[in-house]
Amino acid sequence: MADIDALTKLIEPEAQALGFALVRVAMFGGKSDPTLQVMAERPDTRQLDIADCEALSRRISELFDTVDPIEEAYRLEVSSPGIDRPLTRLKDFEDWAGFDARIKLAEPLDGRKQFEARLLGLEGDTVKVYAERVGEIAIPYGQIASAKLILTDALLKATAPLSTEGADRISKEG
Repeated sequence: MADIDALTKLIEPEAQALGFALVRVAMFGGKSDPTLQVMAERPDTRQLDIADCEALSRRISELFDTVDPIEEAYRLEVSSPGIDRPLTRLKDFEDWAGFDARIKLAEPLDGRKQFEARLLGLEGDTVKVYAERVGEIAIPYGQIASAKLILTDALLKATAPLSTEGADRISKEG
């Protein structure tokens, strides 16, 4: 299997050269259908459009044709993080404060390994959240195995596309 840390070190400068922030590098699909997933975003919009994905995909492909860091055949997938995006960096928990997230922990905290909670922000390297029936919780960032935003009306409104190019019809109600 590919070394994700090594791949990230190769990919991050390519994303930065295009003005993008790298969100996640991951390998999925196992041996039957390995896919290298690269998520990136424009820091000012938190999105990528199709042309951005294409540009980053080309840069990565050209680099990997030269350095060949993955032995087996694989598929390259470059995308924007999407609406219910993964929270992979410490700063994501601050950037998305006020929104709801599903957080899975590596080890139980107060007897629980999963929380659905409102992100409150950071206190040093500690993620602060508020969960119904539990109250405010402080989660050490290092204990978070995975986290992603939960799709809500507030999140949809906050992440509305910057461009409607390609949409057949946009209708607004109310």
